[in-house]
Amino acid sequence: METKEFARKMTGANNGFLHLAINLVMLAAFILVEIIIGSQPCMVDATGEPTGWIALPIVLGIVFCFIYIMHCVGFIILQPNQACVLTFFGKYSGTVSETGFFFVNPFYTKKKLSLRARNMDVPPIKVNDKNGNPIMIGLVLVWKIKDCYKACFDIDVDTLAAPKAAGEQANKQDLKGYDSFVSVQSDAALRKVAGLYAYDNMDNHAPEVTLRSGGEEINNQLEEELASRLSIAGIEIVEARINYLAYAAEIAQVMLRRQQADAIIAAREKIVEGAVSMVDLALKKLSQDQIVELDEERKAAMVSNLLVVLCADESASPVINTGSLY
Repeated sequence: METKEFARKMTGANNGFLHLAINLVMLAAFILVEIIIGSQPCMVDATGEPTGWIALPIVLGIVFCFIYIMHCVGFIILQPNQACVLTFFGKYSGTVSETGFFFVNPFYTKKKLSLRARNMDVPPIKVNDKNGNPIMIGLVLVWKIKDCYKACFDIDVDTLAAPKAAGEQANKQDLKGYDSFVSVQSDAALRKVAGLYAYDNMDNHAPEVTLRSGGEEINNQLEEELASRLSIAGIEIVEARINYLAYAAEIAQVMLRRQQADAIIAAREKIVEGAVSMVDLALKKLSQDQIVELDEERKAAMVSNLLVVLCADESASPVINTGSLY
C-alpha cells in the first residue's frame, strides 16, 4: 500500500530561537509603547468627557496578546526518534522528523509520534494446532512506527485508547491505543500461524516442520504475518519470537505419557540393536577362534540367553551349568 507521507523540510525561517527572539522584542516593544501612551495626558472634549484616546492602550493590549499567544503556539520541540505530523484545517501538510527547536504556522494542528522501538510481551493464548490439539502459545514482539501518515490517519487510535488528557498524557494515551491495536493483531496472527503447524511430530521420523522444531522458520512466518496485518497502521515489525509453547492443561498429562512412551520405545530400539550386534559378534568370535562348536539348537539357546541378559531392565541372575553342555 502506497503512502501519502512526505517530509517537511525545516529552513532558517523555521528556527525556533529566531522566533523566540522576535517574541522577546515584541514584548519589549509593547511594554515601551504602553509606557509612552500611558504617560500622555488624557484628552477631554468640550463637555469634559475623555476622548477615545484612553481606549487605545486597551485595544493595543488585546491585539498584542492575540499576536503573542498565536506566535507562541507555533513552537515545537522534537527529540531524537520523534516526529510531528502537521495538518492545516484538516489537510495533511507534512511530517517533521528533524531534531531541534522549530517554529511553524500557528494554525497547524500538531501531533507528535514516537518512532522509537517498543516491546510487547503477548501473554500465552489457547489455540488449536494443525492436528486439532489445544496448545498454549505466546510471543514477544518488538515494533515501531515507520509511516506517520498511516499511523495518524489510517487507523482510529482515539477509540482504542482511554479518554485523552493534555500534553504528555495525551501522547501516552495515543501509545496505549497503538499498543491495543498491535495486541489485537498479534493475537490474530499468532492464532493463524499456530493453526498451520502441528505442535510436534507424531512420527519421530517425519520431516514435517512443527512449532516445537520449526525455530527460525516459524518465527519468520510469524513476522511476515504480523507485517502484513500491521502495515495498514504504518507499523514495522523489528522482531517477533515465540517465547512460550506448551500443551493445554487438559491434554498435558496424556501428551507427557505419549512422549515418555516414545522415549522408551526409542531407547528399547537402541538397546535391541546393540544387543543383536553383540550376540552376532560373540557367535562370530567363538566360531573364528574355534573355542567351541555349537549346533543350531545351542546357538538359538545362546542367542536367547544373551538377549535376555542384554535387554533386561535389571541385572540377570544366570544359572551356571557345571556339567556337560549336552
